[in-house]
Amino acid sequence: MADAVGEAVARVHSSEWSRIVASLIRTTHDWSLAEDAAQDAFEKALATWPSSGVPDNPGAWLTTVARRAALDRIRRGNTELTKMEEVAVMERLNETPSDDIDDRLRLIFTCAHPALPLEARVALTLRTVAGLTTPEIARAFLVSEPTMAQRLVRAQRKITHAGIPYRVPPPEQLAERLSGVLAVIYLVFNAGYTLTDDTEHDSALAGEAIRLGRLICDLMPREGAAYGLLALMLLQHSRHAARRGLDGEIVSLDDQDRTLWDATLIRQGIAALDVAAKHGTYDHYQLLALIASVHAVAPSPEATDYIRLADYYAVLARLDPSPVVSLNAAIARGMAHGPAAGLAAVDAVAASGSLDHYYLLPAAQADFLRRLGRADAAAVRYEDAIALAPDGPERRYLERRRAALRHP
Repeated sequence: MADAVGEAVARVHSSEWSRIVASLIRTTHDWSLAEDAAQDAFEKALATWPSSGVPDNPGAWLTTVARRAALDRIRRGNTELTKMEEVAVMERLNETPSDDIDDRLRLIFTCAHPALPLEARVALTLRTVAGLTTPEIARAFLVSEPTMAQRLVRAQRKITHAGIPYRVPPPEQLAERLSGVLAVIYLVFNAGYTLTDDTEHDSALAGEAIRLGRLICDLMPREGAAYGLLALMLLQHSRHAARRGLDGEIVSLDDQDRTLWDATLIRQGIAALDVAAKHGTYDHYQLLALIASVHAVAPSPEATDYIRLADYYAVLARLDPSPVVSLNAAIARGMAHGPAAGLAAVDAVAASGSLDHYYLLPAAQADFLRRLGRADAAAVRYEDAIALAPDGPERRYLERRRAALRHP
C-alpha cells in the first residue's frame, strides 16, 4: 500500500506541483511561503493517504491542504508580512482559486525573466516549476547544496525587491520572452542529455525538461517554437536507452541497437513537428528536430538520408551562423558527399580558430581521416580531442576510437 501511495504522490507531484505553487505565489506574493506550503501538502499526503486512500481528485485535495498550510504559517507569524498584509493574503487564500493556466504561465515567465542571471533562471525553473529539490538541482549543475540554496534565495529576493512583475508578458514582448523560456528548458534538457557517469540522473533531468516542454505546449498551443523544442527533445531522448552499452560506455549513433529506440517518443516527436509546422516558420529548434527526425525514421545507418540532413544543416547554418553549427554542417556534408568533402569542410571551420578549444572539432577531423585510411594522422587528432575532452564517458569513447586504430 505504501509503495502504491508513493507512486500516486509522485505522479500528482509531477502534474500538480507547478499549478499549486503558482496559485500560492499569486495569492501570497511570497515565493518561499508558497513552496513551503506546497511541500507541507505533499508531506501530509504521504502521511495520510496510506490510511485514508488516495482521493478521487488528488489535485484538489492537495490545493486545499496547501492553502490551509499557507494560512497556518501566516497565523504562526512564520512570514515577513505585516499585519495588514497578512489580512489581505488570508482573504485571498479563502477565495476561489483562479485559472491555473494563467497562474502557471505567470510562474514560468517570471522564473525565466531576463533580469535574472541565466544560472538563476535555470535553477528557479527547476525548483519552482518542476519541483526538484535543492540537492537534486545542485547535483545536476555540479555545485554544492549551500551554493545552490543561496542562488535560489537570491533569485527569489531579486524578484521581490526589484519588482519583477509576476505576469505573462504583454503581446509585444511575448515572442522575445518566450524564446528565453524555451532556452532555459533546453539548457535543462542538455544538462540531462550530455552523458555523465550518473545515467539515472541524466535521464531524470532530460525527462523534467520534456515535461516542462509539454507544459508550455499545453499552455500556449499556438506557439510553433514551443512544439519545435518539444519535438527536438522527444526525438533526441528516444535514443536514450541505446546510447550506452552494457558496460555503461557510449555507443555511437551508427552502432546503436535501433530496436532500443523508443518508438512512442519518436511518434510523439514527429507529431509535435507537424504542429510546429502549422504554427510558424523554420526556427532553430524546429530545424534541429527535423535533423533528429531523419535519424529517427532510418531503419539503419545506411538508410539515413544524409543528403536531406546536409540540406537541413545548411539552412540551420544560415539561420544560426555559429561555429558549432558550422562544424555540424561540415560533418553532415561529409556524411552526404564523402569523407574527403567532409574533411575539407571541417578544416575550413577549423581555420577560423573559433573552435580551437572544442574537442569535437579534432574528433570530427580524426573520424574523417580514419575513413580515408589515414590512420597516423587520425591518431594525432584523436590525441588532441582527448586532451580537450572532459573527464567521463566522452573522453573514454575517444580513447577507444584511438586504440582501435592500432588494433583494427
